[in-house]
Amino acid sequence: MGVDRVRLQPWTEADLAVELRNNAADMTVFLGGPQGEEVVRRRHERFLRGQVDGTVSPFTVWSDAADEPVGAAAYWQIEHHGDAVYECGWYVFVPFQRRGYAQAAVRLLLEHAAARGDRDTVFAFPRVDNVASNELARSVGFVNTGTEDSEYPKGVPITVNAWAFDLRALR
Repeated sequence: MGVDRVRLQPWTEADLAVELRNNAADMTVFLGGPQGEEVVRRRHERFLRGQVDGTVSPFTVWSDAADEPVGAAAYWQIEHHGDAVYECGWYVFVPFQRRGYAQAAVRLLLEHAAARGDRDTVFAFPRVDNVASNELARSVGFVNTGTEDSEYPKGVPITVNAWAFDLRALR
């Protein structure tokens, strides 16, 4: 059985509601738990500013089978070990999980990043114990380059897998 058609829609002011919905205990288990509403609002504003200046490419994830966003996905500019790369992240709301939406959304996200042509690598950094996100990264073609120490939220030490995807494969 195939997945419903999935599409990415560029982030808008109205998508603050998507970020607020994501700020729930069941959605933030691997992200340190829910954050204050003001933190979520500031992240939303960073998405909007980054979209304008080209440093962040945020999207809502839609399915033809739903009349609301099923999640979100984004990529943004970072430096990793001295290299200019992208980092990406994604989520799908609990009622829509296990339907292939995240996998389809990440594939679309990678195609979008490849089409920009300005960086050759996208990284994803899921916590090592986030089985679903690690498996998703592997399933769409990311290569695990090893574990790294990180912080998320800031000040909270975590260990992540550093998954790299070579965008040149999509050009």
